[in-house]
Amino acid sequence: MTRADNPSTPTELIAQLEAEQRELVLTHFDHDDAWQLGQLLVDLAHERRAPVTIDIRHGSHQLFHYALPGTSADNDAWIERKSRVVARFGDSSYLVGARGRLAGRSLQERGMDPLHHADHGGSFPITIAGVGAIGAVTVSGLPQAEDHALVVEALRRFAAHSDRIAG
Repeated sequence: MTRADNPSTPTELIAQLEAEQRELVLTHFDHDDAWQLGQLLVDLAHERRAPVTIDIRHGSHQLFHYALPGTSADNDAWIERKSRVVARFGDSSYLVGARGRLAGRSLQERGMDPLHHADHGGSFPITIAGVGAIGAVTVSGLPQAEDHALVVEALRRFAAHSDRIAG
């Protein structure tokens, strides 16, 4: 791993997470794209024997949902909580959490119920150039950095193979 892949300070982590969001801006995203991205995530999870649940949404409309063996309804609850953070802030749940930890302010201290919101890694905004965040792709089941990394890897592969990247 390079230093950029393994930030050693909270400030470096935030810079890396912000760079990922600037990089992963798409030209468009529709129902068929949700299926393709979801299938890619399922394939990656199977290859790694990762017990994760995968969810893709456009706004509050769930377009894709799949739970691999080893998951439970708890993963669905984590997905709901993490995707609400993306919907609220337009940033990845990992980035929101990293910024909050650096500032010393929890979501609860910012007026959000921890039973409904989770600023743990694994939910990433689906961002369209010229439009902004329109939804979220979320993974739950691994440690937060690994959930986040799986989503980012899948989005990079999806964007590269589908010619959807705006940047």
